[in-house]
Amino acid sequence: MVCGRCKMVVKAELEKSGLHPLSVELGEVELQEELTEPEKKELNRKLVTLGFELIDDKKSRLIGKVKTLVLELAHQKHEALKTNLSDYIKKEVNQDYNYVSNLFSEVEGTTIEKYFIAQKIERVKELLVYDELSLSEIAHQLHYSSVAYLSNQFKKVTGLSPSHFKTILGNKRRALDEV
Repeated sequence: MVCGRCKMVVKAELEKSGLHPLSVELGEVELQEELTEPEKKELNRKLVTLGFELIDDKKSRLIGKVKTLVLELAHQKHEALKTNLSDYIKKEVNQDYNYVSNLFSEVEGTTIEKYFIAQKIERVKELLVYDELSLSEIAHQLHYSSVAYLSNQFKKVTGLSPSHFKTILGNKRRALDEV
């Protein structure tokens, strides 16, 4: 889940299925009851039709947690990290970063850092399409050291300069879960 609406949809589906969610957060659900294997399969079938999936093993949950942290950093948290990304993730998941990083790379086929950059670039695209902020304001909001650094990273990831992207108005945007 990557947004408030996602949480709302998942919570509604859980309640519709007769379950009692204690909390529904990005990438995590706590239920009042334990589910049997057939119940898990049925719930997963329903979630897949909505574009979600049930993640029930430790490694997959860890990957999901890392993705959620990265998404929150790139799309919702506007304060700068007081530490580097690896220390932040290590602290939040309470695991050795090398283990988490290697597992993430093995499962996702990309590094956590590249995934974070891709998410930030998707946020830049979104802000460019909204056309409410200048490139300088976007760079500041997303904690880039300069507009030039943002532009270089944007071009490296998309193959386009931010201004050229803006002229084609977002035809290159992808859904967050497809990044």
